[in-house]
Amino acid sequence: MTSDELRLSVQPVVQSLLKSCPDHELPAFVLDALPTVLAVSPFIQSAFLRDSRLFADLVRSGDLLVSYPAKGLSDRLSRYLESVTDEKALGRCLRKFRRREMVRIAWRDLVGQATTEETLNDLSELADVCVEQALQWHEARLVERYGVPRDAKGERQGLVVLGLGKLGGRELNYSSDIDLIFAFEKEGETDGAKALSNSEFFTRLGQRLIRSLNDVTEDGFVFRVDMRLRPYGDEGPLVMSFDGMELYYATQGREWERYALIKARVIAGDQAAGLRLMNMLRPFVFRRYLDYGAFAQLRDMKQMIEREMARKGMQDNIKLGPGGIREIEFIAQLFQLIRGGREPALRSPSLLKVLDALVALGELPAEVVADLKNGYDFLRRSENRLQMMYDQQTQTLPVDKVDRQRLALAMGYEDWETYIAALNERRRRVHRHFGDVLRVPAGQGSEQQDQLELLWKDQLDREIAKTALSAAGFHEPARALEVVTNWRAELSGLQSGPAQTRLDALMPNLLRAVGASTDPEAALPRVLNLITQVVRRSVYIALLVEQPQALHQLVRLCAASPWVAELLSQHPILLDELIDPHTLYEPPGRETLVEELKRMIANCDGDPEREMDELRRFRQLATLRVAAADIAGALPVMKVSDHLTWIAEVILERVLELAWQQLTTRHGLPRGQRDGQTYRPGFAIIGYGKLGGIELGYGSDLDLVFLHDSEGEDTVTDGGKSIDNSLFFARLAQKVIHLLNTRTQAGILYEVDTRLRPDGASGLLVSSIHAYEDYQRHHAWTWEIQALVRARFIAGNPDIQARFEALRCAVLCQERDPEALRQDVIQMRQKMRAEDKALSSELFHLKKGCGGITDIEFIVQYLLLAHAHRHPTLVHYTDNIRQLEALAAANILTQAQSQALIDAYRALRDAGHAQVLKGESALVPKVRFQAYWQPVIEIWRHIFKSAPC
Repeated sequence: MTSDELRLSVQPVVQSLLKSCPDHELPAFVLDALPTVLAVSPFIQSAFLRDSRLFADLVRSGDLLVSYPAKGLSDRLSRYLESVTDEKALGRCLRKFRRREMVRIAWRDLVGQATTEETLNDLSELADVCVEQALQWHEARLVERYGVPRDAKGERQGLVVLGLGKLGGRELNYSSDIDLIFAFEKEGETDGAKALSNSEFFTRLGQRLIRSLNDVTEDGFVFRVDMRLRPYGDEGPLVMSFDGMELYYATQGREWERYALIKARVIAGDQAAGLRLMNMLRPFVFRRYLDYGAFAQLRDMKQMIEREMARKGMQDNIKLGPGGIREIEFIAQLFQLIRGGREPALRSPSLLKVLDALVALGELPAEVVADLKNGYDFLRRSENRLQMMYDQQTQTLPVDKVDRQRLALAMGYEDWETYIAALNERRRRVHRHFGDVLRVPAGQGSEQQDQLELLWKDQLDREIAKTALSAAGFHEPARALEVVTNWRAELSGLQSGPAQTRLDALMPNLLRAVGASTDPEAALPRVLNLITQVVRRSVYIALLVEQPQALHQLVRLCAASPWVAELLSQHPILLDELIDPHTLYEPPGRETLVEELKRMIANCDGDPEREMDELRRFRQLATLRVAAADIAGALPVMKVSDHLTWIAEVILERVLELAWQQLTTRHGLPRGQRDGQTYRPGFAIIGYGKLGGIELGYGSDLDLVFLHDSEGEDTVTDGGKSIDNSLFFARLAQKVIHLLNTRTQAGILYEVDTRLRPDGASGLLVSSIHAYEDYQRHHAWTWEIQALVRARFIAGNPDIQARFEALRCAVLCQERDPEALRQDVIQMRQKMRAEDKALSSELFHLKKGCGGITDIEFIVQYLLLAHAHRHPTLVHYTDNIRQLEALAAANILTQAQSQALIDAYRALRDAGHAQVLKGESALVPKVRFQAYWQPVIEIWRHIFKSAPC
């Protein structure tokens, strides 16, 4: 049957409808579309024939032209229900309302007046409104009889209705079940004469709601309700308290239930309580770590579905078959489960929004997502129009020739062959992308791979096992075999089931990667130690199985640096960063770090404990990138310190902001009166030492000094719990230190040293800028002025920054007695050297050794303090390199002297970074660095007229 023949076949129905609605009232678009709509949808035909007024009502109301908002839909249903007094009448009204709206939605979809997204949303809104109004109707009757359900404190309790699946995503298809879960917040009982427990009340309410929607009567049904996704399924209670649900998902929640809850949405009932429930369930659905176990789980689900489809001969199922809707959903769900805990944009229940987010986050190329969205639109339109034929829940392409022609015509094609070709092209693209994303890791397929598998499973003769390890690249195969054998024995009994299967899949590839590394014997125990730390958390094993590049980067870094290996072992969440070598080996600049930290903090939802953990993870992540780039030779020593210093600065800014928020919430803002004017005192963090000199290394602590500018009268905070400003700023500094050095599950941020403040450990933790200035001008020791050479404003109030920088310049530029200064510096250096442990004549300490880093710093500090009164530009910088360049520019050092000191400083600091990464001390063979320390000693002798040691 052709399209024209289909249209012709419905002419009797067309004529009957035209008689029910005078010609002059029929818009042209209705006359043009009516034959096609009736031809492709026997359901619409039967609806019009069943209710002779329905067609005329839809035309006269103009509702065929509009998609009214949920409020309009809700108001319309409310009018339907105004006169309803019994449950049977409620059922009739709901079914009549549903039939009218389903015809309206189908008409608009079939004639192209609604996009696919609009149609899906309209269907979802219809379900929401029906559930909400039926719930309200039944709840009012139950309350009349039993009273209001309340908790132990007398607070009213309400039922929360969660919509899952396509309903939750506002993507309900035309003839779909609605998947629901019922919950209430707290136990208690109703306050009526016939009291019921809250559990019993809400169970009765849920039962009546389901009956009103699901039962098939002479008027049909409203929506088929599926409650099988609730905790414990059909065996569980119909309604559960929040506590019961939390316990269930924490102790018994299964992986498929995470998929089910991805699209969960509060569709009816107590919205405020529903929001609390969703927040409670979020950690179960969206893990904070990257969950690469989702790959295998979704593959297993897909393979199970494919086996079922093959068994039932359902390859033409446009939802479950190859290239079908489910494959697009799986792609979106995969990334939601993997990254949803980190990326809020991926928590949306809307599939299309998730796909757009994947492009924005760089997870999928734009062209791939364009194919997926195009395929999704075509498949969902096909699904809806297939179901609009008879209002039946089906996703299988029709076999009947007439129905095939109906579907082709509904989709805008004149014949089945043209339509199916267009459908298959889209399914082919979807299936290809699905295979690329949800890939099965390729096996090596080599004899060596087979032998490494047998070796791991202890199924090889010892000599053959050593040969296999030697072929894999191990220089000492007997030693490597002993390490693997002992490690496997230590793990015995710890792994079983899926976890053991994942480990078995990982180990041959891990051994191959270690064998191919620069130092297999060193890398092997380091990598195995890390695997020991995560072996019970199989998600990390899954990551290394699913992401071969991550395994490669892990082995490379562990072979190069035991420090990095230990960092990854202590914080395996950092393994996520090994996936993309572009981001791993290209640490971001300061502004990008600021934005990254903002995004991470935004995920904390105002939870201070979680923010503390995220700050620590931010530092670990950023430091790992710097170390990786350092190991790869992509960063020179100065850039390494720049990046490590930026990380600290960004963290200090956020920590100060967080501490300020916590203190001002409790005590209000500091205020004061000065010269008759009210002002707001501020606070600042000053960095000394390596932080101030922009020369932080791996694991450096932070030398900090805290200042405030509160002075005058009425210096108290303006909050409800007002305190003196000096106490406020002291607590603020204590809070900053607490946030920095408190150990959480994620470790600590930084060790803090505040001994460089005025009067050292015996002085106030926070100084006023006025007191600080007086101390620096009149009481500071020479060594404290030396420390000021490397001091720098880090975070806080700009006014204090300006005053500090002016003060620093003034103090450093004071004219001094050169000889007295020389003697002070020499004596301080001798004192420091006397406190250091004696070194053997064969070893050299990179920092403390004769001609080492400290001697270079003392040379710079002495020369700057001796000459800054004539050359103020010397104090513009706080880092040694630029200070040395400035000394040469002022002819205080010769170019040769300056360059020799710069070369030595860079080389010794670079070696210091390398020693940390290698897990070794700062002691090195003296002869190795003689070309650097010897010129330093000579310059020291020239300047100070004596040997440094």
